[in-house]
Parts: sequence; C-alpha cells; structure tokens
Amino acid sequence: MKNELKDYKDFLQLISDEIHFFCKDFFPDEFVLTTQITFKFLFLIILLFVVSFILRNGINLTFKFFFDKEKYPVMKSIYKAKVTNSVANILSLGFGSFAYVSIFYRHPKSMTFLERLVGILLVLVIANMAFRFIKVLQNYYLIQKDYYKIIAINSISQTVRIFGTFIFSVIAICVLFGISGSTVLGSLGAITAVMVLVFRDTILGFVTGIHVATSKNLKVGDWVAIPKYTIEGNIEDIDLLTTKIRNFDKTLSTIPTYDLLTTEIKNMQVMSETNTRRIKKSIVFNIKSFKFLDDQLFGELLKINLIHDYLLEKKKEIEQEKANLINSDEIINGQQLTNIGTFRKYAMSYLKNNPNIDQTGTVMVRQMEITPQGMPLEIYCFANDSKWEHFEQIQADIFDHLLVASKEFDLEIMQVHKI
Repeated sequence: MKNELKDYKDFLQLISDEIHFFCKDFFPDEFVLTTQITFKFLFLIILLFVVSFILRNGINLTFKFFFDKEKYPVMKSIYKAKVTNSVANILSLGFGSFAYVSIFYRHPKSMTFLERLVGILLVLVIANMAFRFIKVLQNYYLIQKDYYKIIAINSISQTVRIFGTFIFSVIAICVLFGISGSTVLGSLGAITAVMVLVFRDTILGFVTGIHVATSKNLKVGDWVAIPKYTIEGNIEDIDLLTTKIRNFDKTLSTIPTYDLLTTEIKNMQVMSETNTRRIKKSIVFNIKSFKFLDDQLFGELLKINLIHDYLLEKKKEIEQEKANLINSDEIINGQQLTNIGTFRKYAMSYLKNNPNIDQTGTVMVRQMEITPQGMPLEIYCFANDSKWEHFEQIQADIFDHLLVASKEFDLEIMQVHKI
C-alpha cells in the first residue's frame, strides 16, 4: 500500500514538474511563478472534480441498483437525500489533501493556504451532509406516511439548519484564520442572552413543532378553524416559524407557528375522518301560538304517519288519567297534548327516519331559553356526509321541511324585523 501511495505521489509530482517547466519555458520570468501556481491550482481542481464525479456515479449506481426498492426504505431515503454525493465529495477531498502536497511540493509557501482551503471545503461538505441526513429522516417518514413525526422532523431540521449554520460558520472561520476553537467558544457565553433574544421565535417554533408532533393534535391537511384570526381552512404546511392555512375561499393565511400552543384552534378533521358533521340550528317560535290540541287539530294531526301511533297512545293515556279526575272536562286538568310538544315529537321522529342523519350519534330536539324574540327549538344531530356542499344541502332540506311542517301544527315562526 505504501508503494502504491508513493507511485501515485511520484505520478502527481511528475505532472507537476511538467507544468512547472512548461511555464518556465513559455512565459516571461515575471509571470512564471504566477502561471505555475495558477495552472497547478486548476489541475488540482479538475483532478478533484474528476475523482468526485467517478466516486459519486459509482456510489449512486450501486445504491440505485441494489437499494432503490420499497423493501429498503432507509437506503432509499439516503439515496433520495443525496447523502451519497456528500460521501463522494468527502472522499475526493481526502484524496485532495494528499494530492496538493505532491502537486505543490515545489511551492511550500502555498501549503498553508491550500491546507486551510481544503479544511474549509471539508467543513462545508460535512455540514451539507449533516443537513442531508435530516432530509433522510424526512424521506423515511414520508415513505412510512407518519405525518406527525414529519412535523417534528421539520421543526428539528429548520432549527438544526439555523444553529448548524452558525456553528459550522464558526468552525470555518477558525480553520480559515487558524484561530483556536476554544477561544471562539469561550466568548460565546457573553452573547448567549443576545442569541436567545434573536432566535426567540425559532426556539418557540421548535418547541411547538415537538409538541404538535407528540400530542398528535394537528397535522398537514387537517381542517381547522382559528377564531382569533377568523380563519377556517386546511393546513398546507407547518414549518419552524410560520404555519400556512389554505382558506376555503382559496386565499392563503399564515400565522406564527408558536401560536399553535397559545391560541384556540378547532380541529374539525375528525368530521372528515368519521364522515359526520354536526347540525346545531334553531327555529324561533312565537309563544302566543302555543296551545293545547283540540279535537279538530288532533284529528288533522292524526293523519301524519310519523306521529299517528304516538297520538293514539297519548290519547289513551290521557283518557285513562281523566277517568279518575274531578272536573275532567276542563282541558287544563291532567295531561294534555300541546301543538309545540307534538311538533317537537314530530321533528324527532322526522330526524330518526331521515337517511341523511347519523343514527349512532346524538339526535335531539330541545327547547332553549326563551328570548324576547320567542322560544327557540334547537335541532341537534349529525349529518352522515361531512363534505361541505352535501352537508349544507342536508341541513337545508331538514329545515325547509320543518319550517313548512310547523304550519300544520298552528305554530307561528318569528321573523325579526329591523326598524
């Protein structure tokens, strides 16, 4: 091995000598040194590019042939993140650290500059490879479709890029100017407070990204509503500093990512996942239209199929109770049916028999607190189709029917007029 390295070194020295004497023979004396160093430097650069090209293509072809398959998700992620290119560049720079000694052995004063140049390039390549390893994690979890971990990796990657860039810049400066790393690190304590202030949003975004990923409350694609900003739409991206939300009117909103920790956010994605969406809406009735059912109205309502059996059963109960009551002829004594109560029973039966209502969820028709406008009767249930346009159609059909049906019960719906 030592002999092979010696032969390689002698070969590069031979080429270096050819360049050296060529410049000496064909250029004026005042330009000889400059042209020698320039040509040798160009030769070194070309040599490194050639070595890097050969190594990169060789490694990539190996990865593509053997590991670019679904059963090797880690290897496939490494290949897609181009970590192999960084490995090839590191190996070529390692080759260059030997090559420049042989090529510039006649110019020892250039050695310090070349040593620092290779050192800086090595720092940049290693930094690039470190960032690409984060991309490996992103690619891997994309293949695995683990979207919550992707959010965490995105926050970590952006934080690492910011602080990594700072750290590698310090290392590069140390290499370039030959400064001791301990000297630079010793002075960092004095500027820690300034760094925390400058990177405040970055740190908060990092913490928020980790929290969102571990709590699994949000992910890209979720349908959310943020009352604070009057935003409702789908999350398009969660990065370190900002979260992008595509509103339903096709506009794009951005909020600070750290707001995901401190702001009320309604995640309505569960409606899409379960394909149900809540209906919670009221009809306001005029209290003056409420009354007991007389024989005429009872007979008319008895023709309604949904409450026919209910009316007969209630009539039987009322008659049995009144048989033992004093002043049973008075309608107010004992049980009695009312038009609002019967309508409430009708609305409940209508919802129970509606194929567009999820019968496994809560289905309820309830009276709300009386207001100056009247008494609200609230319909509370879940449509079995969460798609927006379908949901609105289902809800509209229900209230179209109930609003018109209420006239059959001699009920008056309130209309508020602005004066």
